[in-house]
Amino acid sequence: MPPADPRVLVVGTTADYIEWIRTCRSGQALFLTDPVVRREADEPTPSPDEEILCDLADEPRVFEALARHLDEWRIELAGVVCYDCESMTLAARLAEAYHLPYPSVQAVNNCRDKYRSRMLWRKHQLHTPDVRRVESAGEAVQFFRETGGPCVLKPVSGSGSELIFRCDSEADCERYYRRIVQGLAQRLNHRLYQPFAMSGADILAEAYVGGEEYSCDFVLEDNRVTLIRLTRKVFFAQDPFGTAKAYILPGVWPDAIDAGELERTLVRSAGALGIQRAVCMLDFIVHNGKMVLLEMAPRPGGDCLPFLVRQCYQVDVLQLVLDFSRRKPLALNPPANHRPMVGLRLHAAREGTLVSLDTRELRRDSRVQEIHLIRKPGHRIKRPPEDYDAWLLGHVIFVPEDDEVSGQCRDLCDKLAIKVA
Repeated sequence: MPPADPRVLVVGTTADYIEWIRTCRSGQALFLTDPVVRREADEPTPSPDEEILCDLADEPRVFEALARHLDEWRIELAGVVCYDCESMTLAARLAEAYHLPYPSVQAVNNCRDKYRSRMLWRKHQLHTPDVRRVESAGEAVQFFRETGGPCVLKPVSGSGSELIFRCDSEADCERYYRRIVQGLAQRLNHRLYQPFAMSGADILAEAYVGGEEYSCDFVLEDNRVTLIRLTRKVFFAQDPFGTAKAYILPGVWPDAIDAGELERTLVRSAGALGIQRAVCMLDFIVHNGKMVLLEMAPRPGGDCLPFLVRQCYQVDVLQLVLDFSRRKPLALNPPANHRPMVGLRLHAAREGTLVSLDTRELRRDSRVQEIHLIRKPGHRIKRPPEDYDAWLLGHVIFVPEDDEVSGQCRDLCDKLAIKVA
């Protein structure tokens, strides 16, 4: 009998990531995919041995389908990876069942529960915003009064800027609290908000902290950190609060924080959440010369970030995570000095049905290195707060001409001709 075929299990990722991995690592991965992802995909369908289609919210069925598939195709799992927040808990449970390295279910839940992560960081003397669970608009107003405002309201779980609002007045607290309640009611069956939704207690009030916001990816192993990327975020005032319009790589680092302090903070912040070995993402703000921690996940940053790192550093983060899951040596040698590059996210300005996207003027711009569109004509565009995904059209990777990045982002956004009916 031939030996079993070793594959890395990729839990619950998107169709474009699946095609990326299939192209770079043919035959090395097994994809556990929600049927909705495959139905809406334009990318080629993997061969029957490469992909299991299963409702990822039905955990018993997932375990059954995986066991059956491994037996039918004589596949042996060599590792488990996950690139998406909503699938990390499932990935942790599968890794535990198959005795494969991956952060524990408790560590994943510590990351996904933003209140718990704040409490654990505070316990370990790490800087993070003051936070409180609020069960009513009145409690949100009380938090605003006590902290002197402004404050931020957000769900306990979630990702990115979804249902996150800055409150500059007591009236804002009342209005946005109700909006989050409505938004969560519409997302009851969304895996991103499970199992943390609690009756009347699934919203946080957080003290607003000003300063430059950063995001980084790093490898944590044997109590040591290897930094993959450090990016500074660019925001547009007209976008929903917390929406990163662009990422600058490498990020301009404040002089108040040295590399040693960064490494120590990364090790301590991950350890406080129970993460001992993982490729992690951390969002933080630099305020008054200190790192103020916002959010951590045992996965690399998504969206345009893997494309940006690949263009700027010639480092493939998706492949790196595959290798890390199999305990293979990592080829991670980003250049010490590199001209900055920017990953610019392209958003639709209004709702409707997408008729066309014309990139000709963008492609003629000498700054542009890469254009990646994820929508095609016929796509139904919705905007926040109703939908935080459907208004994203893709991204552009470009080399800025100078340090004034925001203006160049606006200029390039204007060069994408979008027709909506």
